[in-house]
Amino acid sequence: MALIDLQEVSLAFGGTPLFDGITLQIEAGERVCLVGRNGEGKSTLMKLIAGELEADGGKVFRQQGLTVARLRQEVPNDLAGRVYDVVAGGIGELLGLLARHHSVVSRMGDGDGDDALVDELAAVEEEMAHADAWQAQQRIETVLSRLELDGDQDFSSLSGGMKRRVLLARTLVSDPDLLLLDEPTNHLDLAAISWLEEFLLNCRCALLFVTHDRALLRKIATRIIDLDRGRVTSWPGNYETYLRRKDEVLAEEVVHNAKFDKKLAQEETWIRKGVKARRTRNEGRVRELQELRRQRRERREQLGKAKMDITAAGMSGKLVAVLKEVSFSYEGRSIIDNFSATVLRGDKIGIIGPNGVGKTTLLRLMLGDLVPDRGEIKLGTNLQPVYFDQQRARLDPARTVIDNLGDGSDTIEINGRPRHLIGYLGDFLFTPDRARSPVRILSGGERNRLLLAKLFASPSNVLVLDEPTNDLDMETLDLLEELLLEYKGTVLLVSHDRAFLNDVVTSTIVFEGGGKLREYAGGYDDWLVQRPDPVRPGKTAGRQPAGERKQSRAPAPRKLSFKESAELGKLPERIEALEVEQRELYERLAGQAFYRGGGSEAALARARLAAVETVLAAAYSRWEELETRREEWQGNQQVISRKPEV
Repeated sequence: MALIDLQEVSLAFGGTPLFDGITLQIEAGERVCLVGRNGEGKSTLMKLIAGELEADGGKVFRQQGLTVARLRQEVPNDLAGRVYDVVAGGIGELLGLLARHHSVVSRMGDGDGDDALVDELAAVEEEMAHADAWQAQQRIETVLSRLELDGDQDFSSLSGGMKRRVLLARTLVSDPDLLLLDEPTNHLDLAAISWLEEFLLNCRCALLFVTHDRALLRKIATRIIDLDRGRVTSWPGNYETYLRRKDEVLAEEVVHNAKFDKKLAQEETWIRKGVKARRTRNEGRVRELQELRRQRRERREQLGKAKMDITAAGMSGKLVAVLKEVSFSYEGRSIIDNFSATVLRGDKIGIIGPNGVGKTTLLRLMLGDLVPDRGEIKLGTNLQPVYFDQQRARLDPARTVIDNLGDGSDTIEINGRPRHLIGYLGDFLFTPDRARSPVRILSGGERNRLLLAKLFASPSNVLVLDEPTNDLDMETLDLLEELLLEYKGTVLLVSHDRAFLNDVVTSTIVFEGGGKLREYAGGYDDWLVQRPDPVRPGKTAGRQPAGERKQSRAPAPRKLSFKESAELGKLPERIEALEVEQRELYERLAGQAFYRGGGSEAALARARLAAVETVLAAAYSRWEELETRREEWQGNQQVISRKPEV
């Protein structure tokens, strides 16, 4: 049985339905990526799956006892306290067990060691062992470390980006059956993203995630679900296969719609002219025409593609900026130490490094907004930069989209020609109604598109982009890449999007710790090849956590928890059932009679076969992992039992 099963689900918030008969299943062990344009309802679908919304129609079936955790885009207003407490809140009832254990240990430490207290401690620890509380404590500490969170910080004092990072940690420690992640890599640096990838690959839960990070999608997803105009389609295979097959389906849709419209036009001509000439009516043909009209009214057209364009200024000088032995410190901490670089017109330079290391400081130095402590910075002539701020500070949330762009005017000048704001915003996929809405109700992706529209309207020959890819859909990302590649000016790009860096930049400046910076030719993958001292995925450069500075040694095998032992016991039966279904599907697809009824049943069978094979591979991998751990633990116990007493 699937973990979650949606059957003909519909949902509307007035007007056009957001979901129009969605059917979707998610199996145990799957890692499913949900793709679709901004505003299609991806976050809403996650809320519905998590049980936070009720569908208007259809059925939602959940496996009995299913636990679901969801990372949301918005930060709840009711969270407060230390970061550790907010993260630990993700383990639910286990939080109370840890608190009870801490209380008993504290009382014993105060000298209260009577037999009743010892019995209480033993009972609590036994309950913790059965409930995996020890593992939960370890998960909390690991996630805090890997996401570089200070457990003692006050949650309310954090920035919006850091609060979302805390929410990600809270979601990851919960150990659910189904994990729902909405843009999990936003506000993470490259080291944290690498660790997150490994965490998700090794996680035994099923995963449904939304991401703009194509590198994460390619590495993690076992299946892609496309949400388009209220319906979902499932695409087994990798991202490239999905893109190719999606283009084929859309091309077929265009041909089908053209044939449909031609037939409708012919029938409309018949009803106007043919009936009058004959003075008789073919009632069946009239009913068919009425049905054609209904289908045409209900057709939801594919939205047009964004048509972004960058307003160019005159060429800058050949030299944009020259940095000679530049150093800069802040509050006694060295941010940049003796760095030299030359930026030429047309360069496209990526800047990468951990969060808070000084990437924005480097940008401000290169633009002349900051003066170095030592060294020299020489700026070129005729520079006209525009700046994309990842905090979107240039947008007023209380004003409408039009007012943010036109500041009271209905027109805007683009490349020397006036354009009406509604038409210009339409190029960035804003409908007239959306263009008149206040910015505060826009999604993250829509705000990013608005900021791009605002920046690209300003003449420039230097583009400074600080995390421009957050929340953008894949299609807009592809278009932005094309624009930057064709842009004749200079691009300075801060990003943690590895695929975006690979596709756009010609060189990369990397913060390597202790204020040391180095420039490498090419993008992210080129840096991985060239770097002198590779950092293991998931580890940040520089000082290791205290627990990792100890002498490295293999950890002792850990006994399977009660839940893991039960899971191991059920896996052989599940694997056998999947293998039986796999054989049956192979036999059905091998028979010629199966294809006589048309191709739709065969297509469904092939899709199901791909899903079964994916789940079967995950089940084999999980069984091997648990069985190996069980054998290692038993072997370790035998070694311990043979050791002589001292």
